[in-house]
Amino acid sequence: MSLIMAPPLPLVFLLIIHGVFSDCDDCGGSVSYSPSHICALKDSTVIMNCTYKYPTRHQIRKVFWTKTLAKDNDELPDLSEDPEYSQRLQYLGDKQQNCTVRLSHVTLKDSHEYYFRFISNKDKWTGTSGVTLNVTDLQVESPERVTEGDSVRLTCKSSCTLTDRATFIWSRNSQPLTERRDRNNELLLQSVRREDAGRYSCAVHGHHHISPDVHLNVMYPPRSVSVLMSGSGVIVEGDSVTLSCSSDSNPPALNFSWFKENETSAVGSGQSFSALQSGRFYCQAHNQHGSQRSDAVTVTVHHGAGRNVIVITAASGGLFFIIFIIIILFIIQRKMMTRRSAIHEYENDEPRAGTYTALELKSRSPDLYDTLTTVHPRPAVLQSGSSEYENP
Repeated sequence: MSLIMAPPLPLVFLLIIHGVFSDCDDCGGSVSYSPSHICALKDSTVIMNCTYKYPTRHQIRKVFWTKTLAKDNDELPDLSEDPEYSQRLQYLGDKQQNCTVRLSHVTLKDSHEYYFRFISNKDKWTGTSGVTLNVTDLQVESPERVTEGDSVRLTCKSSCTLTDRATFIWSRNSQPLTERRDRNNELLLQSVRREDAGRYSCAVHGHHHISPDVHLNVMYPPRSVSVLMSGSGVIVEGDSVTLSCSSDSNPPALNFSWFKENETSAVGSGQSFSALQSGRFYCQAHNQHGSQRSDAVTVTVHHGAGRNVIVITAASGGLFFIIFIIIILFIIQRKMMTRRSAIHEYENDEPRAGTYTALELKSRSPDLYDTLTTVHPRPAVLQSGSSEYENP
């Protein structure tokens, strides 16, 4: 029986250490990602943290990111040379151990699994696992219709849980909601009011992406019911006055009832009503959520002589107008007659004096002058009624 002497313990330890380092010099590299799954908001910037190791005897010739797994060491596409990524991808690492990359303005199409690859003077290597990127947008989830007084919960939803801690902000009709009523990604409206109706959207603080608007429709019974009257409400017997009912409600009120004060039964229906008698009338508007009545308006009807008074007044007004026109015409006619009389006197007086001056009858025709002098004057009428002629 022979004995085999074991080597001293320190020698064994050195052999083991030598074997490990020899294996590492010949082994491949490794890549690790932190985190390995990323959920990013649309239009945001994503940083994929990455580190890698390689054998010490290798020299790194090229490093790049790809989204295709290696198959039989085929040539893999470099994303920095892809037109869809070249302007948005920036390598932040080096050729030693940092392989971090930044991708900006991510879109839904960027949802993919990405890999880091390096090429050395001896080998080409890509990790078997990569970093998974999911890109999501925001959507507001809310009930289509709510009734005034209900509690409403609106949720800002994404397709995945955002990796970065997110602070959600809310807007109504494009105006930020100043009151802090949000709970994580939810907005709680307790005892909703008519004023809460509108277009709601959500966003994440520090990001530009905003969700599409969602309209919150708040239903409520008629409010602010009132009666509109055509005219003063004072009419004569046989005429009518039209009353119209208006209200603020959602959905709009379609049923209207008309009542006369101190009477229990309705006197009419519809949005308009014709009142033929004196009294105080009001309307009541209805929808499926309730009803409300208006204040009463007064209608006054004048009976009998009222119509005659109105007619007489109208006739008196017409007669006064006719008399006024006659007086104006009379004044105009008097002025015209006065003007004609003045013109007539001027024509009868002025030419007569000029004619005697121009004729000089005696000097030109003695016979004619003698004839004219023999003409007797017109007899004067005496008070006794008899006529006497006076020789001039």
